[in-house]
Amino acid sequence: MNHIFNLPNTITGIRFVLAAALAIMLMMEQTVWMGFFTCLLFVVAACTDWVDGYCARLYKSETVLGQLMDPLADKVLVATALIMLIPLGRVPAWLVLIILCREIIITGLRGIAASSGIVVAASGLGKIKSIIQYIGIGTLIFPLGLLPLPFLHRLGLAILYLSLVLTVWSGLDYFYKLKQIFLSPPTAAD
Repeated sequence: MNHIFNLPNTITGIRFVLAAALAIMLMMEQTVWMGFFTCLLFVVAACTDWVDGYCARLYKSETVLGQLMDPLADKVLVATALIMLIPLGRVPAWLVLIILCREIIITGLRGIAASSGIVVAASGLGKIKSIIQYIGIGTLIFPLGLLPLPFLHRLGLAILYLSLVLTVWSGLDYFYKLKQIFLSPPTAAD
């Protein structure tokens, strides 16, 4: 039981709580300072994605639970931010829909693989996609009035479009890898 509540898994759990706090903050009136603190919260939450993985590797405390919950926490954080940015007019709903559909499909496929005893860890392409999503979303959350950068949200949207391409690409990559796993002939050990 102790290995379930290790430091990396606890940090992953904190990301779920921070995602809920992010939703609440994005529902509030977005003054310049509220936007700044909301962006700061998102950056902290996004950084926990790196911190929990670093701690898991450093302390050699990677668990199956962590391998399953970490990408789920990432998806909850990204989904929360993207959905809450739609009514603020900062991101088109169709873009959010495509990103979230990919995330749901891949999570479902990972779940099927896990039920077969196969844990599919995040790929390098998926990690790059996540980093670019975090940068784009953080830029879209950042308040326009804090810095004299009127093009900031357009830049954030452009970054999010790049992440959309990587989202679809990495989704196809996961699908291909999982297809290979499920369709490969059983070995003599099976």
